Amino acid sequence: MGFYGKRCSEITTKPELILDVAGVLATNFSPHFWRQLSIESGISFDQLDHYKKGIREDLWSGKVSEEEFWRRLCERIPSLNKDYVQAMLLSYIKPLPAIEEIPKWSKVANIHLLSNHRAEWIDHIINPVRSYVKSMTISSQTGSCKPNPEIYAAASTHLIDTSRVLFIDDQEKNFKEAKILGWHTLLADQEGEWIRKVMTYLRD
Repeated sequence: MGFYGKRCSEITTKPELILDVAGVLATNFSPHFWRQLSIESGISFDQLDHYKKGIREDLWSGKVSEEEFWRRLCERIPSLNKDYVQAMLLSYIKPLPAIEEIPKWSKVANIHLLSNHRAEWIDHIINPVRSYVKSMTISSQTGSCKPNPEIYAAASTHLIDTSRVLFIDDQEKNFKEAKILGWHTLLADQEGEWIRKVMTYLRD
């Protein structure tokens, strides 16, 4: 039997492969950025962590603009050089090995991104493979964050065949809504073992 129980001869469309960004295609900048900021500012990590948690939902959902985020942070730490800390944050967002697999995966699947992130902070990661990506559902542009149902519904509008969906994320808590929608899920482990499993899922 083919993908999800269908014979290859019965499949007329590609399966849908939905990928998270942070922890899957790119490194998570937190907590590394906040620890470095604590060292350089002299403000305790716990204080910064409290600030981060307080603004997280509004930042990821786009209720707070990127500019407003930096303004508030600089008000909290007046000694900060905004341009410097912006560059520092982006330096912690680096491509992971899976990003190089996207051109190959795109030959056998429709590639979509579904991520809690600021679109501005992942452009440098996505731009090299953007032509292989069918859709991008990024929380800062969508107005909702995983695991809220709204962002999954937004991603679903871009799918051609909703019966053959594989969603990859690095956090189990983000699978509940995906499973309700009938998506198959695969946890992205830190060692990257999940990468070798993707083609098996797509071709089996």
